[in-house]
Amino acid sequence: MPLIEYTDKGFYCPPADAYIDPWRPVKKALVTHGHSDHARWGHQQYISAERSVEIIRHRLGKDISITGQPWGEPVFINGVRFSFHPAGHIPGSAQIRVEHKGEVWVVTGDYKTQEDPVSEPFESIRCNGIITESTFGLPVYRWKTSAEIGDEINQWWRQTAEAGETAVLAGYSLGKAQHLLALLNQSIGPIFTHGAVDEMNQLVASLGVKLPETQRMPTGEKKVREKGALLLVPPAALSGNYLNAFKPYRTAMASGWMALRGSRRRRGVDKGFVLSDHADWDGLNQAIEASGAETVLVTHGYTEIYSQYLREKGYDARPVKTEYTGEGEDNNDADKKEGA
Repeated sequence: MPLIEYTDKGFYCPPADAYIDPWRPVKKALVTHGHSDHARWGHQQYISAERSVEIIRHRLGKDISITGQPWGEPVFINGVRFSFHPAGHIPGSAQIRVEHKGEVWVVTGDYKTQEDPVSEPFESIRCNGIITESTFGLPVYRWKTSAEIGDEINQWWRQTAEAGETAVLAGYSLGKAQHLLALLNQSIGPIFTHGAVDEMNQLVASLGVKLPETQRMPTGEKKVREKGALLLVPPAALSGNYLNAFKPYRTAMASGWMALRGSRRRRGVDKGFVLSDHADWDGLNQAIEASGAETVLVTHGYTEIYSQYLREKGYDARPVKTEYTGEGEDNNDADKKEGA
């Protein structure tokens, strides 16, 4: 009996009769993090990292049955040992380690090996098999440090303020927005947040993550008149008439996809910053090599290309088709399945 197998509901552990990040309703679901492509509604019982519990409840409803596990502390289901380990993707995001009869597998969920100011640092885990994402599984995707990107964003914000315009910065409300906030230089001007971002900020701050002071954006026709203001919004807020009350303004988006020419133009923004909460090419390879795994299952992203690369490196690697969406996953607020 395989320890982890792929099914039409998601990744299934037969000896435990439990699923990991399933996308169809099941009795028992172990969930890596709170983004909506991994934490789905309808399961009878949820188990997650302790730091993800309130995020998942916020997304799925207060009445769900969910248990939180401290980092590294095992939970046994039918003799199978499960434990949650930091994935570095967003606050509370986890990899799930599965051990049974001497065999160890790791389901990474979404992860990032570079450290940032708000997420728990990625933990390398030794295993026989690993199930990895490949959102940015091409050599073109190589990230600068968060601090370097923060300097670029603050320089753009300062220049925008000096021009007498409002800076509008787009990033997904859960994870990316808090990452961006931690990089902003508050001395440049006041920071306003979209309602969806503000709600997530309060939730993440309740977990002990320190964030700068912000103000909730006014609604209706009331304008933001403070000199040098920056508005932090989800990507969907860039479309339509939402920003009319804040003219004149300049727009920017923070996304791993900004590494590709044409992405900024397709997004219709004035500036693009290459900042992602997923592993880049080097991070993916480092994580897999450090795991010592011989078998690699590759989920969302450049699955075919990355699997082929790994096979050429000597791994038993193959793609699996899932319903995960990579850096377009956060659509539970104003966002609508936009890959960013």
